[in-house]
Amino acid sequence: MIYKFKSKAAADLIMLGPSGDQLLRLIGREPEGKGILEPQVMFAAIADLQQAIAAEEAQRAGDKKPLPADRVGLRQRLWPMIEMMKRAQAAGEPIVWGV
Repeated sequence: MIYKFKSKAAADLIMLGPSGDQLLRLIGREPEGKGILEPQVMFAAIADLQQAIAAEEAQRAGDKKPLPADRVGLRQRLWPMIEMMKRAQAAGEPIVWGV
C-alpha cells in the first residue's frame, strides 16, 4: 500500500506502506487506508515522532556503530511529515490520507 498524505497547508507527501504504517503507529494510530489528523493533535504527534527519533539516535550512539550507508534513519524518514504537520498546524488545516 502507498500512503498519500494531503493538506491544504503543504505539498502532498507519499510514503510506502511500511514507512507509513510505522509513522502512524508512532503517533498512536492504527494503520488504515483512510484517515485524518486534526490540527489540535499535531503538537502531540510531532512530539511523539521527535521522541522516536531521539530514541533511535540514542540507541545508535550506544551501539557505537555508524548507520549503514544504505539504511535511512527515522530522522530522514519522518522529517517531511514533521514539517507537514508544523505547516498544517500553523494554518489550522488537517492532514488526510486515502481520500
